[in-house]
Amino acid sequence: MLGRTYDTQVCSAARALEVVGERWSLLIVRDALFAGATRFADFQRLGIATNILAKRLDSLVDSGILERRSSGEQPDRAGYAVTQKGLDLAPVIIALTQWGDRWAAPDGPPILYRHTGCGGAIAEQTTCSSCGQITDLQQIHVVHGPGMPGSHATDVV
Repeated sequence: MLGRTYDTQVCSAARALEVVGERWSLLIVRDALFAGATRFADFQRLGIATNILAKRLDSLVDSGILERRSSGEQPDRAGYAVTQKGLDLAPVIIALTQWGDRWAAPDGPPILYRHTGCGGAIAEQTTCSSCGQITDLQQIHVVHGPGMPGSHATDVV
């Protein structure tokens, strides 16, 4: 993982990776979002060692992506629920899946995301807020945003 300081990485992508860039984190969030996983045992299906799973769940709770919820039937056993911050990772997971389907799935997509309402395929797309969809990703360039410190104003991403 990247360090915890951002002296050379003034970048929201780098900061996001500090939260969800560990190998198991997005898979845990994926299962919480799309596979109905809510209990520690549900996440064990991923094949993670229990000590690592416990650390990742704690980290996701600490960062506000998941929250612990006690169960009325078993109050000593916490379940996990996805927060709004966690829900906002759904497009990231879908986009990463699309990339994997194209470049790492020789037999075709192993899972498909579908809209519950109509059954249509779900796809993430890069769009321009002014004119619509970007057809050539090489048309994207970077400019400094309001969060760029003055000391890094000459940096190019």
